[in-house]
Amino acid sequence: MVLAFIQQISTANQLLQSASSLAIQLQKSFGVLCFVDDDDLVLERELELTTLFPNNQITVKNSKLSDLSPICDELDASFLFLQLPQANSKSIKSLLFVCRELRIPYLLFKDTFPIIDFKKVILPIGFLEEELEKAQFASAFGRFCNSEIKMLLANDYGSKATNNADKMQSLFDKFELNYTLEKATKDSFKVEREAIQVADKYNAGLIIVSASRDYGLDDIIFGPKEYHVVKKSPIPILLVNPRGDLYALCD
Repeated sequence: MVLAFIQQISTANQLLQSASSLAIQLQKSFGVLCFVDDDDLVLERELELTTLFPNNQITVKNSKLSDLSPICDELDASFLFLQLPQANSKSIKSLLFVCRELRIPYLLFKDTFPIIDFKKVILPIGFLEEELEKAQFASAFGRFCNSEIKMLLANDYGSKATNNADKMQSLFDKFELNYTLEKATKDSFKVEREAIQVADKYNAGLIIVSASRDYGLDDIIFGPKEYHVVKKSPIPILLVNPRGDLYALCD
């Protein structure tokens, strides 16, 4: 299931259309999840959402953001859209924190974003081993959405990033996907920020980024690397948590 977690129904139209479109292309079901802070509001919100989405799975719970990960497991979600009605620092950091336990890819969607065009996807590639986990999701977009994959290889001195790119290309070649490889001007520590500029250059609709493996003191105080990318990007960022047992979107 492609699941859309919404906080304000009135401003969630672009997110819902994007999530619904992706569900159709992936041949998956589409569901809408909403939290309320009072049991008396559950039925009221369910009726409101069912009227808007009569053919989709509606889930309304009196829950907190901290319950998000287990609820996604309960609903057997394979992809999560999260609405960012207020794209301020506090809201972004809060959602990123609760998403750290997710075993599925997730996407923070600002209300200002247009409906996602999946024709071009940007894939920044750094030297970390977990970068390889992004390949299966880029491959899924290529296979099911006919996306052109723009690989942006970090400009490092070592060979680790290049080796990651080579392995990704082997997967893409297996499925005969449409992809190109471009060398970045920045190294692995800044290639994801450069991806924002590349996305604008190619009019891409999505950037795939690996989330931080661990939070250090600087990440806690100033926000992790993905926070800065999400905050600056004018298009959605698909985040993949670095876990060995990550759910495969293309299964």
